[in-house]
Amino acid sequence: MSAQFMPKPKLTKLELQVMEALWQKGACSVREIQETFPERSRPAYTTVQTTVYRLERKKALRCVKRISNANIFEAAISRSDAQGRLIDELLALLGGKGKLVMAHLVESGKLTWEDVKEAEKALRKEKRS
Repeated sequence: MSAQFMPKPKLTKLELQVMEALWQKGACSVREIQETFPERSRPAYTTVQTTVYRLERKKALRCVKRISNANIFEAAISRSDAQGRLIDELLALLGGKGKLVMAHLVESGKLTWEDVKEAEKALRKEKRS
């Protein structure tokens, strides 16, 4: 099965936070991932370790090398793939109605004119394809 047709793994909030560390820093050990969390809300090392191995089983990250007794991991999926999965799930919950999401973003003030311009650009590009 080609990479573009592999299903995107469903990720929890903690899993997304671990992935964010890898997307920002590149390849890391479990300890380095744990240290990216703010000290006041930092999960235990074993919690991060369990999450990393769960992500490895989901094929969201992979072990790229071993230094002494530490495995070094890197992201196997992109940030846009993970975000796309979340957005697809949200749209599915809303019956596929993107208008509901757009209306909420407008009403809450979270949609900027720059966001609208980017969306228009993406729509024009999609129309040409």
